[in-house]
Order: sequence, then structure tokens, then C-alpha cells
Amino acid sequence: MRLPRVALFDSVGSTLDVAHELADAGAPAGTLVLADEQTAGRGRHGRAWRSEPGAGIWLTLIERPSDASALDVLSLRIGLGVAPVLDAVAGERVRLKWPNDLYLSAGKLAGVLIEARWRDAALEWVAIGLGINVRVPSSTPVAAGLPRSANRIDVLAAVIPALRDAAGRIGPLTRDELAAFAERDLAVGRACVEPLQGWVIGIDSSGSLLVSDGGDHTAIRAGSLVLRQAKGAS
Repeated sequence: MRLPRVALFDSVGSTLDVAHELADAGAPAGTLVLADEQTAGRGRHGRAWRSEPGAGIWLTLIERPSDASALDVLSLRIGLGVAPVLDAVAGERVRLKWPNDLYLSAGKLAGVLIEARWRDAALEWVAIGLGINVRVPSSTPVAAGLPRSANRIDVLAAVIPALRDAAGRIGPLTRDELAAFAERDLAVGRACVEPLQGWVIGIDSSGSLLVSDGGDHTAIRAGSLVLRQAKGAS
């Protein structure tokens, strides 16, 4: 897939920060920021994301969506689009964890971070940050990486069309998208302690997490999902 602009860096603080600078200067939709290393990569709620040199795919894609309401489900759509691409490379089925993580059996493989910029009530652009571990970060041994045979360029070339397709979709999650998420849902049926205590029963079309306390269920639109560890788990 041809892109209008690709900004390549050996090292940056965060590809997200660079993307916002480029978008503010008028960079078109489809502009890609790619770095071999991030020294200040970040995840949700300001958490650090380890982005060691040559260890993964660290990118941000600029898009200018026409449907601002679709932002509510964009991180989920990104996961739904990227997971099948990574299945074949990983050699196992990639699982999804609300709202923005991709997992292998060994641990977290990738994370998505969406940041939007508005002018008054109008959406100007979104920066879609994606980090994929090709090798397990040295500081995070419980994370997962792709097999040593994985080629970063080949993986990147397959991931970009999935990102652009997800960013171009409109409206809430469709019935097919909900079914696809359910098939990969890491958390469904498991007990959670955050964002509230209960049992995960899935997601809805608005992208909300559905948690049951044994009776009614609660739809949660924001926060982090923390699962209860089984006894004896480390």
C-alpha cells in the first residue's frame, strides 16, 4: 500500500509526538511515523512502553476520519484488524484484551494508543499509535514477542492496510465485529478487579466493557481492565 508520506527515525522520544507535530503542520491522512527506537514511548494513562532499538515495530499513523463518533471503538477496530495479520506470523491465535491490547499465550504482544486533536467541536486528526514486540523487551520478561524468523518490514507492510481500513470505518461496532472480538476475547468469563469487581461478559457495540456482578451487568466506557489472578499464579 502506497502512503502519502513516511517519516523514518533511528530514535525519537515518541512517534505520537512527532505525528502530532506533522499533523498540525498539515500532513495528510495516511502519513506514517516510524522509529527504530522510542526513548519516551507511552501507553494509556501515561504508562511507559519499552521501545528498544530493533526490538519491535514502533509507529504512529495520522488519519483524518469523517466520523468522529467512530473514535469510541477505534482502538478495538485496530485490534480486530491487526490480530489476524499477526496470527500467521506468531504461529498462534492472537487474543484481544479490552480496550487496546493484543496478547499471545506468553503475554502482551502489542498495544494501541489513540490520541485525537479537535478544533472546537470538529475533529482535525487522530494519531494511531501501535507498538508490536518483535522480541521480548529485556525489562519485561512476561511480555511476548514474535518468532525470530519474523521480518519487521514484512509485518509492517501487512499491518498498515489493516490500520487504514479500521480508521476508515464508521459507526459503532457491527454484529460481525462483535462476533470476531468475542472469538478472541482474552477476558470473557474471567473475574476482574478493575474497573470494578465482577465477571467480564464481553463488550457492546459502543465499545463498552460489560461486567456482571452476578445479577445485572454494567457497561464501562473508560478505564483499565485488571483481571483477578488465579491462586498460585505469579
